[in-house]
Amino acid sequence: MEHVAASAILDAQGTVTGWSEGARRLTGYASGEAVGRAAGELLAEDVPSGIVTALTGTVVLRHRDGSHLALTLRASPLLGADGEAAGFVVTAERSDGEGPSLAAQAFEQASMSMSVFDTRQHYLRLNNVACQVMGVPEDTLVGRYFPDTVEDAEHSRGFLQHLRQVADTGEPVHYESFTRSPSGTRYHAWNIEMWPVRDPSGELVGTALAAFDSSEQHWARQRLALLNEAAASIGTTLDVVRTAEELVELVVPRFADFASVDLLDWVLGADELPAPQRIDVVLRRVAHRSVTTGTPEAAVELGEADTYPPFSPPARALLDGQTVLSGAGEADFDRWLSGHEARDAKDREYGVRVHSMLAVPLRARGTTLGVAVFVRAANPDAYAGDDVVLSEELASRAAVCVDNARRFALERSTALALQHSLLPRGLPGQAAVEVAHRYLPSGAAAGIGGDWFDVIPLSGSRVALVVGDVVGHGLQSSATMGRLRTAVRTLADVDLPPDELLTHLDDLVTHLATDESTADDVAELGATCLYTVYDPVSRRLTVAGAGHPPPAVLLPDGTTQLVEMSAGPPLGVGGLPFEATELELPEGSLIALYTDGLIEGRDRDLDRGIADLCRALTVPADSLDALCDAVLKSVLPPQPVDDVALLLARTRALGADQVATWDIPPDTEIVAATRRYATEQLTAWGLDETAFVTELVVSELVTNAIRYGEPPIRLRLIRDRALICEVSDGSSTSPHLRRAQVYDEGGRGLLLVAQLTQRWGSRQTVNGKTIWAQQPLPRG
Repeated sequence: MEHVAASAILDAQGTVTGWSEGARRLTGYASGEAVGRAAGELLAEDVPSGIVTALTGTVVLRHRDGSHLALTLRASPLLGADGEAAGFVVTAERSDGEGPSLAAQAFEQASMSMSVFDTRQHYLRLNNVACQVMGVPEDTLVGRYFPDTVEDAEHSRGFLQHLRQVADTGEPVHYESFTRSPSGTRYHAWNIEMWPVRDPSGELVGTALAAFDSSEQHWARQRLALLNEAAASIGTTLDVVRTAEELVELVVPRFADFASVDLLDWVLGADELPAPQRIDVVLRRVAHRSVTTGTPEAAVELGEADTYPPFSPPARALLDGQTVLSGAGEADFDRWLSGHEARDAKDREYGVRVHSMLAVPLRARGTTLGVAVFVRAANPDAYAGDDVVLSEELASRAAVCVDNARRFALERSTALALQHSLLPRGLPGQAAVEVAHRYLPSGAAAGIGGDWFDVIPLSGSRVALVVGDVVGHGLQSSATMGRLRTAVRTLADVDLPPDELLTHLDDLVTHLATDESTADDVAELGATCLYTVYDPVSRRLTVAGAGHPPPAVLLPDGTTQLVEMSAGPPLGVGGLPFEATELELPEGSLIALYTDGLIEGRDRDLDRGIADLCRALTVPADSLDALCDAVLKSVLPPQPVDDVALLLARTRALGADQVATWDIPPDTEIVAATRRYATEQLTAWGLDETAFVTELVVSELVTNAIRYGEPPIRLRLIRDRALICEVSDGSSTSPHLRRAQVYDEGGRGLLLVAQLTQRWGSRQTVNGKTIWAQQPLPRG
């Protein structure tokens, strides 16, 4: 006879009311033959004394074929509504009188949870571990329907579904579950194997299962997954507060019910690292998160500072540089929690009871920046050694990212301060153009770039408008920008034409790159530049570019256009020429110079950016400043990825009543007449007070042009914000000051001009040179 487990249900009078398939196979009686009969009719011998009271023991049963069977019986009472036994579930196994078999002992003593169910998902057997998991003895469960023994939850329904699947299909099932056991509050990971049980004839008679507690492996995988996710999700921006927020968002609720990040104030500013002291620690809350609405664990609001006494876990972690694991019942822990009025009030309001805490110092590059705190309240599992290791890994990652963000913010503020100190603060007043400008530093992670602009007054009431962009970002780019701006101002003071100025500037960039290439960490230098000169007398604009976008021009009739010009190579390429382009502009034209950050973006091409700019220039505005703001608002994307410099200039023109010009024959006899022309013009302008100095300047400059220059010779007086006297001739030889000896008959003219006037100089022209001298207008 095969060894089969069987079960039956008896009512309080001992009548059989239920009969399992296993009972049929064991005794030979079909369900219809057994149900309704008194259990005693199935016995071959009287029941030994003590068995009924003990509800367990060995009896002799009469098989249907007349043979006798020794069976080991276990009875479990079925309680009625009044708590009294309304019946019994009886399980039986054959007993050969030699005690439990080796297989039965192995089943009972297995280190994993093992159970056997019949085909209708009633318990037949449980081993010791299974009983511990369920929290009740075996006889309480045997014969009972599985759903009646557990809570109605998703994991219970899934377990039942798999039991039915095995019984219906006869195929084994393997699956994993993460849930609390009925006997406890802690969550466990279960690796469950279910398989069909068949009799020797191959008929399915039940389902067996083995459940291995894989919680340690599960938590190890979760910790690894959390660390992998931390590498991708923490430090996505170079922002200190956002980095802290990314840490708490990652760990709640997967690792903590509440998490917070507190930083020292100097980390958030530009202050130097203070000396550590073992006193109350002041930290500022930058991020926190909770699984509970209202964040009841937070005694400090975001952005506020709190003082932590030296015995508190966060202060100990900060001062000692070591992780502090603490929990309810520890003197310092309880003292700290109860001593904080705000936290104590929230605990009473929400009923939250913190039972375990990790305070982890945020250390990067040997410096402690703050503390991360992880708290468990709803999660019943206290933090342990593996959690300490994980928290330190997460905090280390976050600390490095916070320090990177702090260093970036410091470098950014330094670069921005340097750049602002190098950019023009107040543009000089002059008659040639009305100007307005804007500079917007990039908010991208690359840092401050090297965009710059300038407005440089030139001789003859002309003005130079400059805009440039240095390759790269950061302090090096800002410093290079300062060098180039200084160089442009120096070359502009020499009054070089735009194309020649860019040639000299290109040589300078090439030399800078060569000098700095000996350092491994210095990137190759490069820059673009646009240099323009506007003459309000001729109303001509001369433009030369070095790899820079051309200027846009809005004409008084409302039409816009880009200046057609040779783009030229970027500065630093070397060996390639630059070309200048000239065009005449009506008075009131608007010139727009800009850097590529204004018109380029990740989601648009260059042509679209230029079209947007030209369209924005036509929008009516009350002033140039208002137009600058309107252009930026209309053309820029919401988050520019590069620095932006914009310079707008509206042209003016000097009328005929402000300029007087005379062609001078190359004859010294004409010098006296020339002085008279100049004096008469000054009288017409109401500038008789300047006549004496002007006569001397005109006499000296015209005489020098006649003696040492070449025709054609021309005298021009300009009445602008100052009185300017210009003498042009066809010679390219520039004059220079020299100290005349006592007996020299000449050589003192230019020295006299320099002493009597405010400024003087010379500039090369297409047909020769121009000597000019400037003197202030009389007050009045």
